[in-house]
Amino acid sequence: MRIHRSRAAALATLTGLVLGLTGCQGGGAAAKSPATSPGTSTAASGTAPAPTPTPTPTPSGSGTPTADASATPAAPDGKGSGGPGTEDSYAYTHPCSARNITVKVTSPEGFPATVRVVTVTNNGSTTCGLAYFPAVGFSAKGAALGIQAKAPEGLGGAPAHPVRPGATAYAAVDLNPSGGGGPVADEINILADPDHMPNADSVHFPLAVPGPVARPKVGLYHFTARDSFKTLS
Repeated sequence: MRIHRSRAAALATLTGLVLGLTGCQGGGAAAKSPATSPGTSTAASGTAPAPTPTPTPTPSGSGTPTADASATPAAPDGKGSGGPGTEDSYAYTHPCSARNITVKVTSPEGFPATVRVVTVTNNGSTTCGLAYFPAVGFSAKGAALGIQAKAPEGLGGAPAHPVRPGATAYAAVDLNPSGGGGPVADEINILADPDHMPNADSVHFPLAVPGPVARPKVGLYHFTARDSFKTLS
């Protein structure tokens, strides 16, 4: 009997110890949560951090984008502003005015000695139109010789030659294509647009080297002197 009691007491004591330890461990797990060390990344837990949204700038005014006021569209030939009234078609119904153009006569290098080039520059703010060619006459000592330069035949195309703001039109004139004899002229007379300008708008220029005028020709207005010269043949 002593032996049985001792074993029973020992078993009871052991059972009590096991239950006591189990109760202490359970209470500690419920009361405390694992601490996170300062250097631990949140990505290590398997949950990615939410991306921080980028703030959207708030547009000023109505929110409608505006064009750069300093950007000015260029015309195809690099002249003028490219704005309303500067397109070529505008010239078809708006002839050039004598007060808005500058007419000159030059003797360019690389051309025959008998060739002069008439230049017409548009000083206005809109495109204007010229007739196909200028009217060209000649004088000697202030008296008209009654000789007019002949223009090419079989003309057609646009109703006018457009001259944009700041641009120049060129018309070549050959005083003596054949090199024959004729009355000597010391002055050339230019009417830039015989279709729309009165004779009073003619301008007169002395010829630096007076020479004979025989069957003179005038070329069509063009964007370069060389291209106008080609229309003389």
